[in-house]
Amino acid sequence: MIKLFKNFTKREYILMLITFILIFSQVWLELKMPDYMSKITTLVQSGSSNMNEIVINGGYMLLCAFGSLITAIIVGYIVSFIASTFSLRVRKRLFNKVEDLATSEVKQFSVDSLITRTTNDVTQIEMLIGLGLQLLIKAPITAIWAITKIINKSYEWSIMTGISVIILLTVIGILTIIVVPKFKIVQKLTDKLNGVTRENLKGIRVVRAFNAEKYEEDKFDEVNTKLTKQQTFNQKTFAIMSPVMYLVLYFLTLGIYFVGAFLIKDASLIDKLPIFSNMIVFSSYAMQVIFSFLMLAMIFMLLPRAGVSAKRINEVLDTKNTIKDGTMENSNNIKGVIEFKNVSFKYPDAEEYIIKNINFKVEQGETVAFIGSTGSGKSTLINLVPRFYDVTDGELLIDGINVKDYKLEYLYNKIGYVPQKAVMFDGTVKSNIKFGSNGRAKTNQLIEESIKIAQAEDFVLKMDKQYDSHISSGGTNVSGGQKQRLAIARAIARTPEIYIFDDSFSALDYKTDAILRKELRKYTKDSTMLIVAQRIGTIMNADKIIVLDNGEMVGIGKHKDLLKNCNVYREIAESQLSKEELDYE
Repeated sequence: MIKLFKNFTKREYILMLITFILIFSQVWLELKMPDYMSKITTLVQSGSSNMNEIVINGGYMLLCAFGSLITAIIVGYIVSFIASTFSLRVRKRLFNKVEDLATSEVKQFSVDSLITRTTNDVTQIEMLIGLGLQLLIKAPITAIWAITKIINKSYEWSIMTGISVIILLTVIGILTIIVVPKFKIVQKLTDKLNGVTRENLKGIRVVRAFNAEKYEEDKFDEVNTKLTKQQTFNQKTFAIMSPVMYLVLYFLTLGIYFVGAFLIKDASLIDKLPIFSNMIVFSSYAMQVIFSFLMLAMIFMLLPRAGVSAKRINEVLDTKNTIKDGTMENSNNIKGVIEFKNVSFKYPDAEEYIIKNINFKVEQGETVAFIGSTGSGKSTLINLVPRFYDVTDGELLIDGINVKDYKLEYLYNKIGYVPQKAVMFDGTVKSNIKFGSNGRAKTNQLIEESIKIAQAEDFVLKMDKQYDSHISSGGTNVSGGQKQRLAIARAIARTPEIYIFDDSFSALDYKTDAILRKELRKYTKDSTMLIVAQRIGTIMNADKIIVLDNGEMVGIGKHKDLLKNCNVYREIAESQLSKEELDYE
């Protein structure tokens, strides 16, 4: 937690110093009131006093109370400002950190856990700062100052106060030992609850289609019940603290008056009034001491959970980036040339290589397709180009430069990427096509042209507001094929050197697929194109077709050559094409 709190700025440290001074003033004002109470008590008991003196001391008490109120308001405002700005900065750091993490690093944390860490965990820290900063300063000052004021009043009262404090500390310690380990369980259950909820919402169509609402409800109830029981246990355990505090407080007050009654009874006439006055003051200060420990108890309720949350946040912030940013920006005249030199790759902590000894070169303007059975390593291979993963062995060169040497921003600007699962963002058709920056302005003409090439114009123009029509998060208000075409249009609008299509035509019918590829080829004749596909028809006209099997390159060439020379390719072709089509080929 201390490591996380190093994120405070210089201004916030200055505000903390101001807060300390204000709280110190607030405590002084609150502890000054019993002194005036003692004077008023003495004046009331004295026959020689006049009403004017009593009113003046009463006025001083009111001023102290009003001053304490004003300082409390100012302190509350400053602390709220510190807590909110700190949480804003931590959330921003978390978000930026996740943005910078490689795919393998993101997988160390589930999406649900990252959401919880960015929201709930940061909120726990914010609550600790907002409430704790006040109480952590005020409680010790009040306790120490109050004890110094009563230490010489009466050893009987002092012993009683000491015993009360020991009882409180014992209760706080026992409860903390019992509850602290449970807070880690609470945060993990919160992650799980978040995950179940997200899974249900994302798969709501499948849930309804399979009539699985009851199953999902039961799954949610199971996690929710566990979380509720754990939270109930924690709250019930900590709830013991409040009655114990007040019980100790009331018994202490009763004890002070009980002992005071005997002291006054046994004292001489002259000493009775000072003892009575000291008893009133002592009881007030003793209450301040107990309330100080009550405030500390509230901190002990917040601190364990905030400590767990801080550790979870630091786990993300301390994750080391395996994808290091390079320094090079390509200045040569080569564009769109890709070369794999003895490239092998395996996932972190995996024993077996996913792809092995891949060697090929793609020249500018060429279309290279990858085909193979499921799990052959097609998507993994092309994901090495934009450095979603780094090669384990060998070299991957773009325009004659190792991809690891490029500045990531510059590398990404070279690439137009369309993933297997088309991703749409909440906004409009136009904002989704304009998404991202690659150093080139995207005009309305370019956007409309990209949509036309991607064969998305027919349905976009039929939408209510055409290019300004709303697209919901995840593209839930458009079909799978429409999402794919919009995702392709987004890549086209970047006008990159290299296009990567990771099985991006699978939701298109054969006619649309053929027209789209024909128009795309015209528009991107100077760009390099990498296509992963399952359908022979999508890739049969590629300049090169690379056949993968169990991570190894078992064939490279044109469609006709591979039919003759590559058994794996021919098996795939025979499963998709008729005998007449094969003979024609």
